[in-house]
Amino acid sequence: MRLDDAKILISDDSILARKQLMDMISCFGAPDFLEASNGQETIDIYKTEKPDLVFLDIVMPVKDGNEAIQEIIREDSSAELIIVSSIGTQSQLKTALESGAKDFIQKPLDREQVKKILKTRFEGR
Repeated sequence: MRLDDAKILISDDSILARKQLMDMISCFGAPDFLEASNGQETIDIYKTEKPDLVFLDIVMPVKDGNEAIQEIIREDSSAELIIVSSIGTQSQLKTALESGAKDFIQKPLDREQVKKILKTRFEGR
C-alpha cells in the first residue's frame, strides 16, 4: 500500500496537534485523514473505518490513549497504533507498548521521526 492510498486516523484532544501532524504527513503523501478528539471517538472511528494507521495521544478525555489501545487491540490485534505524546512518564509509555502500540513519537514532533514511521509502514507493502 502506498501512503497516498492510506487511511490515517489522528487522535488528539488538541486540534492544533492534529493539524500539525496532518500537515507533516501531507508533505510525504496525500492520505485520507480521519480525526478524533478523545479515546472513545478513536475506538468508534477505528471500528467503523478500519484505518491503516492510527496516531494517538495518551492523555485525552473520556478514555485515554491506553484505554483506546487496549480496546482497539481486542477488536483487531494487527492494528497499527503509534503513540504521539508529550507525556514523559515511562509507566504510561510502557503500558501503551505492552498493550499493543507499535511505536512512539515524542512531542514536539520531529519530521524525521514521522517520516521513519511512514516509511516503515508504507514502503514495501
